[in-house]
Amino acid sequence: MRPHPERRPRPRPRRRLAVAVTALAAATALLLAGCTTENDALADQYLNGDNKGYISGDGTVTEIPEADRGEPVEFAGTDEDGEPVSSADYAGEVLVVNFWYAGCAPCRAEAPDLQKLSADYEGKGASFLGVNVRDQAATAKAFSENYGIGYRSVVDTDGALQLAFAGKISPKAVPTTLVLDKEGRVAARIVGRVSEPSILDTLIASSLDPASTPTPTPTPAAAGAS
Repeated sequence: MRPHPERRPRPRPRRRLAVAVTALAAATALLLAGCTTENDALADQYLNGDNKGYISGDGTVTEIPEADRGEPVEFAGTDEDGEPVSSADYAGEVLVVNFWYAGCAPCRAEAPDLQKLSADYEGKGASFLGVNVRDQAATAKAFSENYGIGYRSVVDTDGALQLAFAGKISPKAVPTTLVLDKEGRVAARIVGRVSEPSILDTLIASSLDPASTPTPTPTPAAAGAS
């Protein structure tokens, strides 16, 4: 009679692994649910209907009363051609600062309108400056050439210029456009695509001559810059 083969003990369930997998699955489901909710809420902000790695604002306009504008913003950086650029270059002018990058669909959509306004104000005391928040110089330059952009853009991949505007720009919304008054203080902000160029036009004109130009009514949700 053959001896009965030795029975090996059955392995115990790996409870810790099971618990970890369950927790991971739950966390993943929760994360996906959160993303879905956020994407659904922001769906109309994406021109192509999909997530491109940015959150585009809704075009909210905020005007800052002159008494609340604080100190002038001082900044320095390097443009797409490797040339230095700073706030001193625009002393005494109204300056429109547009934060963008090439992969941002609303940025592409507003580019022709910004270029047209820039050309309209050339030699009239108002200038435009782009701030590319993500791309390398070659990509920023190719974008400008493709869209016929005549004004410079700072390549700000290290975030130094964004830091100079801390508290004045929305950290989650690209594009964001600021209007600086003649003293270099932020006078107005548009969070999201400039879909109505006439509004930006009015903000610029108002900063050039506050006494003679009516200003647009700020969006109710915008009580001030943050």
